[in-house]
Formats: sequence, structure tokens, C-alpha cells
Amino acid sequence: MPDRRAIDELSIEELEEILAIRKHAAREARLKRLRAEGRVLDVPETISALSDQSTAPNGTAATYVRRSKFSDMYEDDHAKRRFVPSPQTVRKWRDRLLLLIELSAIAGLILIFISVQQSRIETNQTAVAAQPAVPTPAPTPLINAIVLPSGHRPPTAPGGAAPNFDEIPAHLRAYAQSVTPQPIPTPGPGQPTRLQIPAINVDAQIVPGDTWDQLKKGVGQHLGTANPGERGNLVLSAHNDVFGEIFRHLDQLKAGDEVIVYSGQQRYRYTISESRIIAPTQVDVMSATNEPTLTLISCYPYLVDNQRIAVFGQLVQ
Repeated sequence: MPDRRAIDELSIEELEEILAIRKHAAREARLKRLRAEGRVLDVPETISALSDQSTAPNGTAATYVRRSKFSDMYEDDHAKRRFVPSPQTVRKWRDRLLLLIELSAIAGLILIFISVQQSRIETNQTAVAAQPAVPTPAPTPLINAIVLPSGHRPPTAPGGAAPNFDEIPAHLRAYAQSVTPQPIPTPGPGQPTRLQIPAINVDAQIVPGDTWDQLKKGVGQHLGTANPGERGNLVLSAHNDVFGEIFRHLDQLKAGDEVIVYSGQQRYRYTISESRIIAPTQVDVMSATNEPTLTLISCYPYLVDNQRIAVFGQLVQ
């Protein structure tokens, strides 16, 4: 156990021994500092500062070291100080470790940010590379049709009856050639199936679409126009001098004449209001209307076919 006696209770010998121990410790600390600075060489220790020259009992000079419990207490305390770091040292290394952790975290965040940005740039580049090239703008008509349907060269022309592409304006011909024809849909409920015009003895089937091939089969409904009885413009066309000459006498219709359109077994009545001779490019006559209307179109005049005749009617309630 540690000696807890006061200084005035110690003997002179014990006080001298404590003083010698302190001097020895101071000397050792100074030598250690000098060795670290390279100012002294490490040599084997010869005589300890705690050694005391005295005469042996037999009268000869002898060297002995006086040790006591003070020496043991000092050495034990000194050994503990050598192996247990001080609180200041612990705080210093702890602060360094925390700083290292903070720097590592910041570096990790920076690397994550750079990785995200790089990934975003690569994704955008991949998307741009996958996008098709933007086509060069071409002139586009205001409505889908460029010329009115049923246009053709007359059967008396060289080569016989054929589609008349000369009717297409020059600045729109390249566009017309690049347009893919709409597929002919399968007839569905509500679509027109039969046309009767008693005043000119017309009784013909109605087919969807008004292309050259479809008009060989009968009267064609322009795709996208209204069905019978619906609000909007029902546009029907047929030839006047080929493929049965269905609309041969369309120009003989007068205001008040009756036109009957069937959708299956359902019957719809229209009355003629007016007719007009127009240019093949006057496609606005096929525009939608707010009321249920009917527009009949054919080439004009007979065996010339450089114009159109359009006959208009309204649904009878």
C-alpha cells in the first residue's frame, strides 16, 4: 500500500532516498531528451545515480544501491505513466480520428455526386443517340386532302381512264407522293351502306374510302367524315363516266330533291339545298359542319373531268 505519512514523519535517510530518486528521474529525462536530439551517445549505464560509494564491512570499497519502498512506489508509478496515455493524448488522437472520418465522409459525398452527374450525362447522351433524326419540314396542306376525290383522266384520253395526278398543285406533289394512304377500315355499326337518289335513278352500295380502287366498287365515303344521321358532314363521291357512271346526272339535281342513305336497315332522308361547280383543289367543301349535312362529289363536265360538281343537302328531321 502507498505510504501516506507526512514529510515530517519521515527519517533523514528516507528523505535523502526520495531526493536521490527525484534526481535520478530528472537525470534520466534529461538524457532521454539529449539522446533524442543526438547530442549524446547511448552507452551502457555503469553506476546508477542511486548508487552510493561506501566502505564494506570488511574495509574494502564496495558499491551498493539502497532501495526501499519509496523506490518501488516510484518505479511502479513511472511504469504506469509509460504505458497509460494521458487524457490530452487521448483527446488529440480522438480529434484526429474524427477529422479523418469527416474528411472521408466529404470525399464519399463528392464521389457520389460525381458518379450521379456522370450517370445523368451518359443517360442523356444515350437518349439523344437513340432519337431519330428530325425530318426536314415539308409544306403541309391545311386539311388532309389535297384535291377532291373521284378525279381522273376521261376514258377518251390517251391510255384510257386513270388517276389524274396533274390536278395536284406543283408545290404539293412531292408531299402527296410521300403520304402513305390510309388503310381501309372494316365497316362498323353506323356506317353508310346504300345510297338512293330517286330523281336520277341512283341505287348503289356505299364502301368505306374513296380511292381509285374503292370507287370501282360503288359510291365511296370519305374517311373521317360523319355517318348518316350524325352531326357533321357526310361526304360521298362516285365517277360520272367510268365504273358504272353512278353520278352521271348529278348536275340534274335541284333544291328539294330527296337523297336516301341507309346504314344497315336504318334509313336517313336528306334534301338537296344547292349545287356548285368548283375547282379540284377546293377541298373545304368536305370540312366538318355543325349540323347533319350531306355532300355529293363527282368529276365535271362529262368526258372532260377537269372540274368538280358538289351537291349539298341537309338531314330531314
